[in-house]
Formats: sequence, C-alpha cells, structure tokens
Amino acid sequence: MNVAEAVGQALARFGAGTVFGVVGSGNFHVTNALVANGARFVAARHEAGAVTMADAYARVGRGLGIATVHQGPGLTNAVTGLAEAAKSRTPLVVVAGEVAAAAVRSNFRVDQAAIAAAVGAVPERIHSPQTALADVARACRTAVAERRTVLLGLPLDVQAADLPEAAARTPARGRPGRVPALPVPPPAAVGGLADALQAAERPVFVAGRGARLSGARDALAGLAERCGALPATSAVARGLFAGDPFALDVSGGFATPAAAELIRGADLVVAWGCSLTGWTTRHGALIGRDAVVVQVDVEAHALGAHRPVDLGLIGDAAETARAVSAELDARGHRAAGYRTPEVAERLAREGRWQDVPYDEQPDDGEGGPRIDPRTLTIALDGMLPRERTVAVDSGNFMGYPAMFLDVPDDDGLVFTQAFQSVGLGLATAIGAAAARPDRLTVAALGDGGALMSVAELETAVRLGLGLLVLVYDDEAYGAEVHHFGPGGHPLGTVTFPPADLAAIGRGFGCAAATVRTRADLAAVADWLAGPRDRPMVVDAKTTRRCPSWWLEDAFRGH
Repeated sequence: MNVAEAVGQALARFGAGTVFGVVGSGNFHVTNALVANGARFVAARHEAGAVTMADAYARVGRGLGIATVHQGPGLTNAVTGLAEAAKSRTPLVVVAGEVAAAAVRSNFRVDQAAIAAAVGAVPERIHSPQTALADVARACRTAVAERRTVLLGLPLDVQAADLPEAAARTPARGRPGRVPALPVPPPAAVGGLADALQAAERPVFVAGRGARLSGARDALAGLAERCGALPATSAVARGLFAGDPFALDVSGGFATPAAAELIRGADLVVAWGCSLTGWTTRHGALIGRDAVVVQVDVEAHALGAHRPVDLGLIGDAAETARAVSAELDARGHRAAGYRTPEVAERLAREGRWQDVPYDEQPDDGEGGPRIDPRTLTIALDGMLPRERTVAVDSGNFMGYPAMFLDVPDDDGLVFTQAFQSVGLGLATAIGAAAARPDRLTVAALGDGGALMSVAELETAVRLGLGLLVLVYDDEAYGAEVHHFGPGGHPLGTVTFPPADLAAIGRGFGCAAATVRTRADLAAVADWLAGPRDRPMVVDAKTTRRCPSWWLEDAFRGH
C-alpha cells in the first residue's frame, strides 16, 4: 500500500462518507482510495464549488467535511470556497496534491501553506511515509475539535512512496478529535449572569453560530421563558427558535421593524455563541445606549471582539444556559420580563416579513413585466413544502429568500456569507441537498451568481437532485446599481443585457420556467407536484425598483 492509498483509507475511517472534489493527477490516487474504502465521491465542475459543497455538507450534516483538489491551480481555484469555510469555522479537511519538495521549478509550485494561512485555514501536510497516518489524524482532529478548516497537503513524492510496515500495523481508526468536555463558566460568572437576568425587565437573547453548534435551542428556550426574554438569532442561526411565539427571528440588517424596535428597547442583551458583529447589531444601532450587554462564548478572544461587553463568560452556550437556569431555580426566580400580552399580540401581527405591508413595485420594462421580489418570494413560500433547506447566495436580492422564505429549524437556512462572495449559492445548495436528501433544497441566487457558477447545474442534473434553483434576475449587480445609482454614477459596468436563464437551464437538462407574474408560478407548482427527479431553474425577471433595505448597512465599511 502506498501513502496515497493509506491516506484515503484513513480519511474514510475517520468518517469521510461523502467527498467532494475535482480530480487531477495530483489527487487522483487518494480520491480513488477514498472511493475504494466506501466514500461517495461527488465530482464538481469547479474547485470553488467542490469546497463550498463540502462546507455546506458539513454545516447541514453537522460532521466533518472532506474535499479533494489538484495541486497548484486546483487549490487556487478553490481559494474563495476555502476562505468562506475558514471564516465560518466549518470543520473541513481539503486534501490537495502538492509539488514534491525537490521539484523546485515545477510550474505547479505555489506556497500552498501560505495561501491557506492567508485566508484563515490551518495548513497541514503529510510530511513523510512514516508520519502519514499521524498527519491525517492531526488534521482531522484539528478540524473537528477546534472547528477549523484545514488544508492537508499531500506531496507527490510522499504519496507515491510505500507506507512503512510499522505504520501499516497501527492504522488510524475511529473518528478523530472528539470534541473535548464543554466548558462551563465558574460559579461566580454564572451568578453574575443570573444577577443580570434578575435585574432585567426587558431581556433579549441573541443566539449565533455557537449556540446552533452546541445544540442549545432547548436550554436557551427554557431559560428565556423562565426570565421573560425574547429570543432572536444571527442570520446563520435562523430557525433556532422556530415555533416560539415570542421569537424575534433574526437580529440585525434582516430584522423586521417590530423585532428591531423590541431589540432596541431591551435593557439586557445576552449574546449566546454570537460575536455581535455589525451585521447582527446594525453597527450598534440595535443596542440601546443604557442596555447591559453580556456575551457567552467558548473562545476567550471572541468576548468583546466587535463591541464592548459588560460581562463576558467563557462557556458553551447550552451548558451555560443550563447552569444559569439551575442558579435561577435555586433562587426561585421566574419573571414575565419582556413576554407581555402586548408583545405577544404584536409579534403575532408583525413578527414575519410577510406581515409587513409594502407597496408592490412591478416593472413593465422592455421585454415584458417584471415581478416584485417580495411578491415572488411570498407566493413561493406558500407553495413550497414546510420541510425545506434554503441556500442563499450573496447580492442585492439575498434578504428576500433569507427572510421571506420560512425555515423549519436551524438546519433550514444555509447562509454562506462569512466572506460575502457572490457565486457560492448553487454549490452550497448542492452540498446541503446531499446532506439532507429528505428535504426540498432551494438555491436562491442572483443572476450574477447564477452565471458565475452555472457549470454546477450539470452536477445537480448528474446527481438527479430535486433542486429548485430560484434566480432573482434583475440583469445587474443590483447592490451596486442601488448603492451608486442615486449618486448619478455611470452603471454600464454593473448592468447587462437580458439572458434567457431558463433556456440555459434546459440546456443542462433542468426543467425551467421564466416568471414575470404570479400566474407564471403555475409551472413551479407542476414541478413541485413531482416527481422532482431533476432540478428546476426559475428565471424570475425581477424589478430593478427594489433596493434592499439592508443595503445601507451592507456597504458601510466597503
């Protein structure tokens, strides 16, 4: 057995059930070894798509993601997906071929470790045949236990060498890097948070990615009910409190007017596994001037990183919530807090974006009518099955599917926006669909992102995915149109002639429809009725008259 075969076997034993990649000569043997040891290999059409698919698969499947790419250009093609995963702290191992150390003049030579480090990934390497299995285990342990994205370099000369007999006798087994014991803050810190909750009259909880990953829903929901807090989430944790009548949905730029007002009125804001970035706080505008701010996180360096906090606790969100609940129980404390009949009535009336009145702005421009994206998304929300996964690309349109399409739980929205790159949404949807084939997956894209990643339609067709590809087609990079247009700037660089995206979808083998009015959605209803054995592309010709309400925040700091 050579090292490439041993590495593939070890990765399969460590839980690589589904692997995504683009195969070249540098990762050919290790990929075949993965397949030979039981892994399902999904061939993407571009390396950025492959890594993004693995990222989404790990997020939705809540396990270790694996991707495999060629050395040199295979890795550089993958860098945008690598950066998104690294910034999102996705447990992912990207196995990349690497030029042999002696091949100093190889045209494939780039400093792969430096590239990984530059975007926040952890560079690792198979250093020698003797250390190969230990190197694999270390990479996987780092990915799982530290929730990091790891680039595992596999030099060509090392992978072709025979695995030493001594190393082969002690193969890596099991799943590496079991998450260590979850930290709980010391009693004094738990007591400090309990004090703050007892003193608060209008507490709000904001749960983020860390709360989702720790499975904190029940613990946080119970604590919120005990102390009268209104629970909200960051965008990436949307759905965590689905079904709670006092839930505010998302805090930040996507917050409804009612939610924003209630969050601003809080006298205590507790962030649970949430970093309180400008996205989640509207650059601080959602935090009242006199509000007490508490942050709970497993990582000390996250506390106060984006804004000052009055109390920081190092602890797992779920375990900390349970400890604080026990402390309040011992004190006999229970309060209605912010959970008043008036708030309940208001949230029932105004708690969803679908409930917010708007003036419809269709556009009867050249080529025919163009639908308001709110009208489009609300109509689709009523058509889609409740069990759904919504994967959203980046762009002017993104708040419509992210907020107007309901999700059943915290697996329902896959929001690859840590790097804010256009073009990752379709691959995100494919990875999510592979992880949750029991749900309808919606890929919500702008026309820019759709055309940037269009090759992956072939991947979705080849896999037979019942994927709904919804394209908000305003024939522009709409964010720039709405941001710079009012200033009188020329927009020829960010506007485009019409493209028949439905015809392009049919060319890849998808079902397809062009939607200009609500009546055109009948074609989507027919596809939803079954058998959904191939993707459907919906080219929704949307009006350019709707600047996104979150744009002002989005462009701050650009």
